[in-house]
Amino acid sequence: MSAPDPHVSPRLTPADHRALSDEAKRDPQAYWRKVAQRLDWIEWPNKIHDATNGWFADGTLNASVNCLDRHLATRGDQTALIWQGEEADNIIRMTYRDLHERVCRMANVLREEGVKRGDRVAIHLPGVTEGIVAMLACARIGAMHVVLFGGFSAEAIADRLADSGAVVAITANVGRRGAKRIPFKATMDTALGLRPLSVRRLLVVSVTDDSVPMQTGRDAALEPLLEAAMPSCDAETMSANDPLFLLYTSGSTGKPKGIVHGTGGYLTWASYTQEMVFDHQPGDIFWCTADIGWITGHSYVVYGPLANGGTILLFEGMPSSPHPGRWWDVIENHKVTTFYTSPTAIRALMREGDDVPDARNLSTLRVLGTVGEPISHDAWTWFHDVIGKGRCALVDTWWQTETGGIMISPIPGAVKEKPAAATLPLPGIQPVLVDEKGAPIDGAAEGVLCIDGAWPGRALTIWQDDGLFQTTYLKPYPGHYFTGDGARRDEEGYFWITGRVDDVINVSGHRIGSAEIEDALATDHAIAESAAIGVPHDLKGQGIVVYVVPRDPSAAEMESRAVKAITAKVGRYAVPERVLVVPDLPKTRSGKNVRRLMRKIACGETEGFGDLSTLANPDIVPTLIEIAQRATS
Repeated sequence: MSAPDPHVSPRLTPADHRALSDEAKRDPQAYWRKVAQRLDWIEWPNKIHDATNGWFADGTLNASVNCLDRHLATRGDQTALIWQGEEADNIIRMTYRDLHERVCRMANVLREEGVKRGDRVAIHLPGVTEGIVAMLACARIGAMHVVLFGGFSAEAIADRLADSGAVVAITANVGRRGAKRIPFKATMDTALGLRPLSVRRLLVVSVTDDSVPMQTGRDAALEPLLEAAMPSCDAETMSANDPLFLLYTSGSTGKPKGIVHGTGGYLTWASYTQEMVFDHQPGDIFWCTADIGWITGHSYVVYGPLANGGTILLFEGMPSSPHPGRWWDVIENHKVTTFYTSPTAIRALMREGDDVPDARNLSTLRVLGTVGEPISHDAWTWFHDVIGKGRCALVDTWWQTETGGIMISPIPGAVKEKPAAATLPLPGIQPVLVDEKGAPIDGAAEGVLCIDGAWPGRALTIWQDDGLFQTTYLKPYPGHYFTGDGARRDEEGYFWITGRVDDVINVSGHRIGSAEIEDALATDHAIAESAAIGVPHDLKGQGIVVYVVPRDPSAAEMESRAVKAITAKVGRYAVPERVLVVPDLPKTRSGKNVRRLMRKIACGETEGFGDLSTLANPDIVPTLIEIAQRATS
């Protein structure tokens, strides 16, 4: 493979963006018919979209074929997947031909195990190639993959296995996280023993030489089965609206919701957005750091880049293990051109200092991206200036599990960036701001973010509960898709995400977004990270409590510095009731702050927190409780 060119011109211009947006709004049927041509269809869809039948209803295709087979004639020997293990010299490179054969073998193994069209297959793996192979194998035979995040507890896994009705599960003997061993098989064994489940076969990937107990009649080592399987496998012909996968996301009640995405619409959207937002070019090395257990991993580790014939990178290790700068080493060694990660990861990397990335050659980078939460001005600037050297495009993307892919984002060459702004919608997306009564708000304003009209990537439903899907997303503001997020639109029409609607704090009638307070705190470089929480207040309705993590644990007067920053940036009305100086914030393993937990602790609760096994740092909880109790004593 020739070296990527970091100086290639972007595909789109501002005029192109305006023209595409106008075309999509003027004649959406014609626009999406043209976009659908980016896929290979077995039966071309004559029905593009209607409210009753959804997207491309009479079209048929196969997602695995679109990600693999159609590339074999022109790029069969191109690298499709680079896997970087924890050790620097542990590298696997798979061409499209290699990956196709591996997926076919896996698909044949699943068929031999009795998996048929419409069945669910649970995938519970660390960052190894078999996860991607298993996803594409399920797609090939028409089974729905249900990827389970590796950090889930046995109880959380059992809940999802029971709800999905998975018939086969794939796990690992162990996972590796630095020097630690994560007991994947043991956790799955516990999950399968908690209650009667429909899983009849457990396939085990050997990530290390560690031996694990195998239950006779149920468990089988996967590798011998793959070696014995045939290297070719006919693909199922799927309707565009046949489910491709089921992915669980947290619900407001705490019960996970099984989000169902279809085949034709979702794959169209993943391909369209990956090319447009990341300015995908031949020769790109695309690294999205997300776990495949989350939607970002589905859309931008697997389906989007591979549908577009790209080269993806998968890294087994952690950002700073065994030494600071490990991620930058990976970028330098593999000549990564596109790097897509989370603001949480960026903040952690900032703490290591500028000299760490400055010691590496990151000149192949062309596009940087962020996902998962609003990014602060401070973190955006560091990422742009220190990592991108001021020459890389930086796309701060807004989207959700339910949207299937990116909705609002800068586009290299076409939509100018503003630090910490989501900016403009992609062509074909029509965001609207509404007030609490659902009335649209025009011009520069702040309100509830909804989406008008339809787009191919929207989820089909919630598994076995379409009523909940309607109630959650379509009924709150009739005629609109309700995102659950608040946003501000500036004079140029740019959108700024202010946080979840339930993260908007109402202090004496003043509605203050948690992101607004956190952005203010980020202006003080002594503060590495923060979270603003609303708590009940007898007089004001709600008061504000902020958690701050200092860059220097020994720094003094952090409380007064935090108050000063908020007062200067937001105003006196936003001054917090309490400032809790803490060593870290509780986060999921995907990097999101667990605000519900922080809210409970700030309100004085000391128990009833539910399952904490999905936290990356559960040991921080007792420390936060102790600090909060001292602050109120």
